[in-house]
Amino acid sequence: MNPIELLDYAGVAVFAATGALAASRKQLDIIGFLFLACVTGIGGGTLRDVILNLPVFWVGNRDYVLICVVVAVLVFFSAHLVESRYKLLLWLDAIGLAAFSVMGAAKGLAITGSPVVATITGVLTATFGGILRDLLAGEPSVLLRPEIYVTAALAGAALFTVGDLAGLPPLAAGLVGFAAAFAVRGGALKFGWAFPAYKSRPGRRPEDIP
Repeated sequence: MNPIELLDYAGVAVFAATGALAASRKQLDIIGFLFLACVTGIGGGTLRDVILNLPVFWVGNRDYVLICVVVAVLVFFSAHLVESRYKLLLWLDAIGLAAFSVMGAAKGLAITGSPVVATITGVLTATFGGILRDLLAGEPSVLLRPEIYVTAALAGAALFTVGDLAGLPPLAAGLVGFAAAFAVRGGALKFGWAFPAYKSRPGRRPEDIP
């Protein structure tokens, strides 16, 4: 198993854990845990493969679904041990985002050879599962939180792509991308890093229009 594949499995497991933790906050049954874990764990990769017109990765390799199932069951029996589940969910989401930004970019680059497509598929792979999780669980969406989110995935995917094109070994490029994405997202969670928000301005009155 090469480093990128290992990162892929790890990302699925971590994202599945965030889905299961979201289910625990809503006090769902085991089926709810399994559903949210699977949707979160494989949702981003599914969208990536559909966009790239590839066979969906978990259809050909059912280990991914098995990982989600095992993680969901483990969280079902252990979530009560975690005091602040939402805080843990956000930090695990940051790890999953960093891993998937690299994996999504690696697959996009391998299939198309385009740095632009690679960066986009990295961002989509890293963010779509979390968006689905929050939507289905009724949690505050990660996209609507003030601190940086998508930019972290963009940093990871872009730096991995640049490193790969510069000739870095896959492990080195993957670590650079992972570290960049996690550092940006971690800084946003720890220090509240955010871009300036849009502030509405009074509109023009009809009589002011010439």
